[in-house]
Amino acid sequence: MKFLSYLAIILMGTMVVSGDLYAQEEESADISLEDNTDVFQELFFEALKQKGIENYGKAINALLKCKQMEATNDVVDHELAKTYKMNNQLVLAEESAKEAIINQPQNLWYLYTLLEIMELQGSDLNRIKDQIPYNNEQLKENLAQIYFEKKSYDRSSAVLKDLRSSKFTKELAARIKDSLQQEFSEEKKLPGNGNIEKPNPVTKLINELAVLIQDEDFETLNQKAEEALESYPTQPFFYYAKGMSLNRIAKNSEAVDFLTMGLDFIIENDELLQNFYVELARAHNALGETTKANMYLSKIKNGS
Repeated sequence: MKFLSYLAIILMGTMVVSGDLYAQEEESADISLEDNTDVFQELFFEALKQKGIENYGKAINALLKCKQMEATNDVVDHELAKTYKMNNQLVLAEESAKEAIINQPQNLWYLYTLLEIMELQGSDLNRIKDQIPYNNEQLKENLAQIYFEKKSYDRSSAVLKDLRSSKFTKELAARIKDSLQQEFSEEKKLPGNGNIEKPNPVTKLINELAVLIQDEDFETLNQKAEEALESYPTQPFFYYAKGMSLNRIAKNSEAVDFLTMGLDFIIENDELLQNFYVELARAHNALGETTKANMYLSKIKNGS
């Protein structure tokens, strides 16, 4: 399920925090690149720290300095969009969110953030369709999925009609139909449709945790992730959610423990793996373990 496979992207996306990945011929260029990378990382972590303690102005200033160094870094644009939104600067938030989705139109969480910002302004995506790569098929699939998760079934169906027929469109159309039938039965106080498949409990928990991540309710996330792990101790996303929550409430050592344990349960999910690395880098940086933090940042940059 595409929505679930992208849930771990919440917020961070695929983090790229350095410039050139290719070896430089001149030693002086190597030194310059390393210095540039260190400054970028320091600024980015500072922005996350300031955002976490609600110093949004300082977080924005740090992110803008990051953007001066890497003008097309979509992760920076997305963080700016979220921070502007929290600071109630919705026009600037919209511009940053659009820049992020232009660079990465297939990223579900970038689109989710953009939609939230539009809704806060009493608007929707139709107003800016010509300003983003709206015709990207993955973007449209993400949009249909988001509308479905928000129970906006009419909008989801409308987007589906604008997509090529595929396994995704057929499955989502069937789920929309089942959801509408279930709602109708509940409204009319009729017995439930026996053919409706019961929601997968793991899927339900992942959705609940994803909402908490999006809302940045990390205290509740910490509690709910703990409960999820008690029931499903081999599900890596629950370790990720637990580690993220611990990082945000300054329990970084515990975050390292849960994230390290969770790594062992990841099977063929590169996106989730990359986001584990992001949180591990963040935890080690907060603990003053720069070497370990840079090791994980290197894994993110190299996609390994």
